[in-house]
Amino acid sequence: MNILVVDDEAQARERLRRLLADTDGRYTLAGEAADGLQAIEICKTQRIDLVLLDVQIPGMNGLDAARTLAALDPAPAVILVTAFEHDALEAFADQSAGYLVKPVCGARLNEALSRVQNRRQSPSAVSGAETDSNGPHTERRREISAHYRGGLRTVKVEDILYLRAEHKYVTVRHIGGELLVDESLRALEQEFADLFLRIHRNALVARDRVAGLEKRADGTSLMRLKDWPERLPVSRRHLAEVRRRMRDKD
Repeated sequence: MNILVVDDEAQARERLRRLLADTDGRYTLAGEAADGLQAIEICKTQRIDLVLLDVQIPGMNGLDAARTLAALDPAPAVILVTAFEHDALEAFADQSAGYLVKPVCGARLNEALSRVQNRRQSPSAVSGAETDSNGPHTERRREISAHYRGGLRTVKVEDILYLRAEHKYVTVRHIGGELLVDESLRALEQEFADLFLRIHRNALVARDRVAGLEKRADGTSLMRLKDWPERLPVSRRHLAEVRRRMRDKD
């Protein structure tokens, strides 16, 4: 992957440069930028696969730059880098492929880069991926995994009830419990677009688990899931689309 590093602090850029150099050539540093506008111009003129983008940069901040980069064709993946976790929550739930907290450590960086690279690869090269027999390969994991105390826990995608962005993680609620994954809700939505329905800025539900809507006295709506007692709030912004999808399903 060709990687662009964006940070207004030379020391921060140098740290990422060193960490990328320690990956034994698996990732290529394609350039550096000190602000969002410069980053956008580079991405328009060069093939950039991934942008490591600081949130607190002068002029156009990292969140606005991430939105602009997402509109490019082709759009690079974006991993936000921030000294404050709360600064990245909005983009973590919507625009970016994840985020890293300063000071960035090599293990977390490698983890994030591997995740992005796996999504870019042909599924034939990714363990547990499915392909579409009617066209080009489409990336699709059959399981979602997370590391817990040195071990690996996995859940089958077909067993997932909903995905909800909370704090620095996405909660994967499944029929046997829950899993916390360090992935963005937006990236999960793109990977499993036909399996999950967005009902809120921070939540996706499994389409085949949808049972219906309930309207509360205050006018807000809740989503009911099959064989599950919990009700999930549906935002006004997404309510019309949720209703349309439910009608189409019927």
